[in-house]
Amino acid sequence: MDQKTELSYAQAIAELEKIVAKLQNNEYEIDELQKCTARSLELLKFCKSKLFETDEALQKILNELNE
Repeated sequence: MDQKTELSYAQAIAELEKIVAKLQNNEYEIDELQKCTARSLELLKFCKSKLFETDEALQKILNELNE
């Protein structure tokens, strides 16, 4: 993941979907599998992080509303 450009959640999901589609259609050569698996893990970690950040922010907002 390039540090200079911020990846959005939607972009990460779209890239993951492309990887999954290629895997399902057997479009990757054996030499590419390690690279695409590593990239998938990177994207999944990124998405998980974004989801947790969003959840925390929403919980904070909801707590402020309840005060």
